[in-house]
Amino acid sequence: MLLDIQDKISLMFSNLSLEKLESVLVYHSDAPMLFSSGLFFFLFIGFFVFYYALRKHLLARIIYVTLFSLYFYYKSSGVWFGLLVFTATSDFLIALALSRATTIRFRKLWVTLSLCINLGMLAYFKYFNFICESVTSLIKSIGSWLGSVPMESVTFEPWDIFLPVGISFFTFQSISYVIDVYRGRIQPLHRWIDYLFYVSFFPQLVAGPIVRARDFIPQIYRAPFVGKAEFGEGIFLIICGLIKKTVISDYISLNFVDRVFDAPLLYTGIENLLGVYGYTLQIYCDFSGYSDMAIGIALLLGFRFNINFDSPYQSATITEFWRRWHISLSSWLKDYLYISLGGNRKGQKRTYVNLMITMLLGGLWHGAAVNFILWGALHGVSLAVHKFIMSRFKSFKKVGAEMGLSRRILGCFLTFHLVCFGWILFRADSMQTVSEMLSQIFTNFHPEMFVQFVSGYKGVVILMVIGYLSHFIPGKFEKRLQLFVTNSPLVVQAALLAVVILLVVQLKSAGVQPFIYFQF
Repeated sequence: MLLDIQDKISLMFSNLSLEKLESVLVYHSDAPMLFSSGLFFFLFIGFFVFYYALRKHLLARIIYVTLFSLYFYYKSSGVWFGLLVFTATSDFLIALALSRATTIRFRKLWVTLSLCINLGMLAYFKYFNFICESVTSLIKSIGSWLGSVPMESVTFEPWDIFLPVGISFFTFQSISYVIDVYRGRIQPLHRWIDYLFYVSFFPQLVAGPIVRARDFIPQIYRAPFVGKAEFGEGIFLIICGLIKKTVISDYISLNFVDRVFDAPLLYTGIENLLGVYGYTLQIYCDFSGYSDMAIGIALLLGFRFNINFDSPYQSATITEFWRRWHISLSSWLKDYLYISLGGNRKGQKRTYVNLMITMLLGGLWHGAAVNFILWGALHGVSLAVHKFIMSRFKSFKKVGAEMGLSRRILGCFLTFHLVCFGWILFRADSMQTVSEMLSQIFTNFHPEMFVQFVSGYKGVVILMVIGYLSHFIPGKFEKRLQLFVTNSPLVVQAALLAVVILLVVQLKSAGVQPFIYFQF
């Protein structure tokens, strides 16, 4: 009898271990790996130990990190990690061929091939259904206009196409490498594994920031060194990112913002407006939280990334906003699209056209839908108008403290609400939702409901106030907080991180959401 019980217990633990091992090794579409998950935290600790054991062995370290990065991407997108390997391999070979080309014609052909491969993948995975549906609608419209052509049989059934996580990020990163080789800014790598390391480096792989080869590649060959300052800064950024994502963004999203955007007519105008303010904070905390964690994890591994967000809602103009928001993407669009189109070198009118094209394509980069195109158009028009005003009135060229306090406050207020309006287009599932939200805000406002909202959504209100206050406080206070964490003993840093991780674990039961920018 005792032996039977022991056998059953052994079998139970054996099955449990197999289940745990399978959950760690196998991709699950309903549970992709996130920085904010407990699984990633424990895996990273194990990875970190072996990483520093290999710090003096360059090739072994590169292979080790690359394999972990591919595993990380597999846990995010399944077998589509092969697409990442294909992208890295094709652009590695193209860059080598490009550097050996003897004529400008062949150099251009190699760049064109890289663009066709990368943009072709984006076109299929992100835009195929959108393009086919648009063409079908256009054919139907033309047929209806002609009148004599039956259009009932012209239909398109959307294909079930899986969108690999972060495809827009790693394709843009790879494109920039090939273009920089073409422009002579960098020399091509001669080892495939080195380039695969660059493209697949897991901290920024699935949601940025978009890292330039000339900034990142030299760091590969340096032995990792993490001093007290770098370690403290990394821990501080990881803590900030976890709080932004799991404490603020997820909570206000699940408990208020999603409800408003799902059914705007069930809420008054003031609740819709507060829902817009909530999403404005949510998307910032979600995306900048990921960037903070990516930059912090990279710091712990001895790599330094450029800042990706710089308190964007403190901007006094729309131009300043795009210098502070998603800096790696806005600078990429400027360097590789806007300047390639001619920038501001071909006259004022052409400058406005180039701005519009850049922002329209920037909107389309975020998703294959009309609302993203309109979001891009709004920012393109706004940038063009601001540039036009600056060309006519010299006083509008002033920035920062030069503007004067009252003018800067007014500029921040107007820019913030212009950006908020854009986020309605960005978040709404359809133009009907946009129309309903605006209708409620402008025709059914009911300000007296504010007190009832505060009493009914205490947790949401508290987190929104904390989120916005922390965003608008002067940078020197953030620096002081960072110095406090950096200068604290290791025990204190570990305790702070442990408290935040425990908070993340507690909130996971309420449903931690994937990062918003995973869909891009």
